[in-house]
Amino acid sequence: MKYPTIFHLISDVFNKKNTDAVLIGGFAVNYYKVSRQTADIDFLITKDGFDEISVLLEKEGYKKDYSQDVFAKLSNSQQYLMDIDFMFVDIETLTRIIKDAKEITIAKQKFMVPSLNHLIALKLHSLKFNPKIRENRDLPDIIELVRVNKVNVKDRDFKEVCLKFGTEELYSRILNRM
Repeated sequence: MKYPTIFHLISDVFNKKNTDAVLIGGFAVNYYKVSRQTADIDFLITKDGFDEISVLLEKEGYKKDYSQDVFAKLSNSQQYLMDIDFMFVDIETLTRIIKDAKEITIAKQKFMVPSLNHLIALKLHSLKFNPKIRENRDLPDIIELVRVNKVNVKDRDFKEVCLKFGTEELYSRILNRM
């Protein structure tokens, strides 16, 4: 076994290509003290960054299951190597998120996770544009992230994040669950 975990593999791939990416999804949610099971690993990356690393991931047995303008899903037949989802953003957005990101260690490998506000903004954005698909995952994540991390949902800044990346209706739903 060349890599003991998916985290070793992805860290090596990012380092070889000097690619910036931010760990999002379930592992980022877990970092903020909300326990959530996840079957894959999610990263925020530029499309160019993804194109650079996808060749190395393919050499390690990953195949594209699904791809579109803003998203790609890769899977591997080896059970210990989890599926990897990549969400594409422009370089300015990625740079802004990395600026406020937190460095974490998983399996002795270093990764960046978005700030709590950026993570909530990403989940709101996902809910806004994919409500049927993301409703049962992202809204409960947001509610728990807010609750566990004692976010003041009536704070003007939080409301602005909700309205900018989500909707008035999503903000109301969050308020009603607090």
